[in-house]
Amino acid sequence: MTDRCLQDAWVEVRGRPVFLRRGPEVPGADPIVHVHGFAVSGSYLLPTAGALAHRGTTVVPDLPGYGRSPSRGRVLGIPSLARVLVELLDALGIGRVVLVGNSMGGPVCLEVAHSAPDRVAGVVLTSPAGGLHNQPLGRALVQLARDAGRERLGMLRVVLPDYLRFGPVNALRLFGELIRFPSLERLVRTPVPTLAVIGSRDPLMPPPWRVREVGRLAPPHLTIVHLEGAAHAMNFSHPGELARVIGVWLDRRATTDPSTPNDPARRRRP
Repeated sequence: MTDRCLQDAWVEVRGRPVFLRRGPEVPGADPIVHVHGFAVSGSYLLPTAGALAHRGTTVVPDLPGYGRSPSRGRVLGIPSLARVLVELLDALGIGRVVLVGNSMGGPVCLEVAHSAPDRVAGVVLTSPAGGLHNQPLGRALVQLARDAGRERLGMLRVVLPDYLRFGPVNALRLFGELIRFPSLERLVRTPVPTLAVIGSRDPLMPPPWRVREVGRLAPPHLTIVHLEGAAHAMNFSHPGELARVIGVWLDRRATTDPSTPNDPARRRRP
């Protein structure tokens, strides 16, 4: 499938509209919800979402204040965005899901996994931002600038309107919270099956030796994979490769007993 199979829709979440794209129903599979990153909408996630639309009913929301979804009157922090995401699942009548979060979407997904693990069948973190490697703020801004030169040119056309709509004041306020989020600590203590995909050209991610160290500390139900040649927005730049990695991980989960999440078959070292 392609992203053209996803249809625009609106849903009311606690009486307020939220915009999303939704794929065709896939009976018997966990729905897959794709969660966007910092200051942008879900638009750049559509290439990977379309490539995975046959694996589960696909939902790509714009969280409140992003893209086409109206603001709640203030910039929502990561815990608030996680609560809205659970409320969105409730509004859609969805029970358990696989969450696929890029950049800031990673911390949002981790927050949901820790606060409502019964709602999460698994988490995929692509380029999960936040933590010591992105601190202080000046360092993170330099990392962002370096990444901009490594992304595909088409990415700018997709995300620039989102950045302009979100605004510099909101961006600085939220970015400070993002880089302080303890992504690594939440990742190594994830209570659900989790796949972390790290791009080899992503300046916002730790170096390979640090990723290997994390792999040694990680629980057995955490899988870490390097995606060669990918920068930060791999959901846009490498949808085919990323979808294949996620597909293998989903198949591995499907062939293991869900009551034994520590099965070694769930883990792959970087």
